[in-house]
Amino acid sequence: EGVERIEQRTQTLTHWKTKIAGVEREFDAEITEQIPDERVAWTSVGGEAKQAGVVTFHYIDDSTTKVMLQLDYAPEGLAETVGDKLGFVKRQATGDLKRFKQFIESRGTETGGWRGTV
Repeated sequence: EGVERIEQRTQTLTHWKTKIAGVEREFDAEITEQIPDERVAWTSVGGEAKQAGVVTFHYIDDSTTKVMLQLDYAPEGLAETVGDKLGFVKRQATGDLKRFKQFIESRGTETGGWRGTV
């Protein structure tokens, strides 16, 4: 819900459109590290939104994977700063990870997107 769209423009450049607590942002992000089935790390480039993150996938057994997200961002302005202090971003990310889990489990296979190593 918070991430409205991500477009992969090149193997390492993505374009994001987000809306969290009514605040809309569009920005580009560079994939700085990608190891299929293990981790994806990115950092924003240009634009106003400043963020970086990494998602790691930890194999537990043949039917279970633990997904962890680390996200660093700089809130802009009073509304974003207050929203951050009230935990809006954390709740949004937690909800988005649950929806990601449902999406992946309903597919049962990769989406077919590029899965190379960076």
